[in-house]
This record gives sequence, structure tokens and C-alpha cells, in this order.
Amino acid sequence: MKRILTIGIILILGASILGGCGANNSTDSGKGFNLDKEIVVISREEGSGTRGAFVEITGIEAKDELGNTVDRTYEEAIVYNGTNQVLTAVAGNEYAIGYVSTGSLNETVRALKIDGVEPTTENIKNGSYKIARPFNIATKGNLTEITQDFIDFIMSKEGQEIVSEDFIAVDDNAAPYAGSKPSGKIIIAGSTSVTPVMEKLREAYLEINPEAEIEIHSTGSSAGMQAVINGTADIGMASRDLKDSEKADLDYMAIAIDGIAVINNPANTIDNLSLEDVTKIFIGEITRWSHIK
Repeated sequence: MKRILTIGIILILGASILGGCGANNSTDSGKGFNLDKEIVVISREEGSGTRGAFVEITGIEAKDELGNTVDRTYEEAIVYNGTNQVLTAVAGNEYAIGYVSTGSLNETVRALKIDGVEPTTENIKNGSYKIARPFNIATKGNLTEITQDFIDFIMSKEGQEIVSEDFIAVDDNAAPYAGSKPSGKIIIAGSTSVTPVMEKLREAYLEINPEAEIEIHSTGSSAGMQAVINGTADIGMASRDLKDSEKADLDYMAIAIDGIAVINNPANTIDNLSLEDVTKIFIGEITRWSHIK
């Protein structure tokens, strides 16, 4: 009788342990990705060229009943002022979603396919990946010799090869650089997305022309355009098309084409979204990962 009682107790304890293990394997325990969790929306700040291009392309920006253009970014979105901050935020939260320049991607986040299309250079170039924009530089009035020479370098064979390391060159048949290498100082301000490639261009140019001095201030696209308009910067960087009001005061040109990658955490089980889903997430109509069909 004692033996039977002992076996019964063991079976009961075993069932309890197995039941506990089952609870620990559920998504509520923190192990595994829980699709029922709320989506943590990460956005760039107003004035960011990346945000401006993203909301326009995805339809987050729309006209209201009075015909005014409205950015409908979800009011609960967490806003960051730079590309690196967005990358860090998404890498640190498995339920987060954000967007960054494809040239800024690293292994800490996943770039999502949009309607089944990956944000590769080839797909951006052939137009099958839809979330893409130009990288522009802008100037005002007559340029100093050093400013013109640096722009000539950017648009040269050597400059466009540097651009093509991370982005898409705008001129595959550019002529070799043949500048005069003048001395002087250039102040550049603007987009945090354009800044990394501009820093590479500066480094290469200074090797050719050590008499030059180039300052780069990563302030955001709108601030960069305004700095050139105000005369506090020689070259502005914008990771979007210029606004009509900016075009009225500035000369501008594209130096590269870039995609905008929608990113999530590698722990997330979702690796593909429709463009419609992206829009609905970023305006707050889809709030949980399980709501994505």
C-alpha cells in the first residue's frame, strides 16, 4: 500500500513539474516572440529628411479635409533625433519597429521585405523596392573655389565610387576628378543619413587636397537647408526632395540614391510586411504584431 501511495505522489509531482515547464515555454514567460504584444513604433523627429521621405512615400502624410498636408505619424510613437538612436532603440526592444537609411543598416537589426521585396541595391535601382529617395546637396549663390572643387570631387568618378560603396551612384559614367585643389574652409550641415557618406567623401578629398578644411555638422535635413539659406553653411545635406520653399532659395543636386529600410528586432518572427501594413502601423491603426495578416 505504501509503495502504491509513493508512486501516486511521484506521478502527481511529475505532472506538476511538467505543467510548470509548459508555463515556462509560453510566450508570457518571456521565452519566444509573443505576437500579442503591442508594437513599439519608433520614428524620426520632425524635420528629418528620412522621416519626410518615409511619410510621403508610404502615405502616412496625407491631405486633411481642408486640403492641408498632415503627417499622421502615430501619436504614441517614440521619436529619436538620429539614425544611430533608432538603430539602438530597435536593437534593444524585440517588439519595436522603425526605419533608417539602407546605407546605415547593421547586424543588430533586421531589414524587412516590403511586399516580398528586399531593400537591396539592385531592387532599389530597378524600382521594385518602393521606399527610396535621393540624397541631395544644396548651395546658395556664387560658390567659393574650394566649395566648387569639393562638389566636383563628389560628382567625379572617384567620388561616385565612394558613394556606391553604401548607396547607389547617380552617375555611373562620371569623369575622373581633375580639380585645382585650392585651399580654404567648407562648412557642411544637414541630414544624419547623408553624414556618413559625406564623411567618407571628405576623408578621400583631404588625401588629395590637404590644404582644405571641411567641417560637417549632422543637424537634420531641414536644419541643413536653413543653414545654407541663412549663410551659416556652404553646403546643405538633405535625405529627401527639397521643399518648394527651399527650392526657391537654393541650388541643389542629387549625389546618391538611397532606400529607406523598415527595421525590426531579429527576435521578431515577422520578416515581411505589405506597404499597406507599414502605413497602418505607423499611423496607429495596427497596434499588435498579431494583427498583421
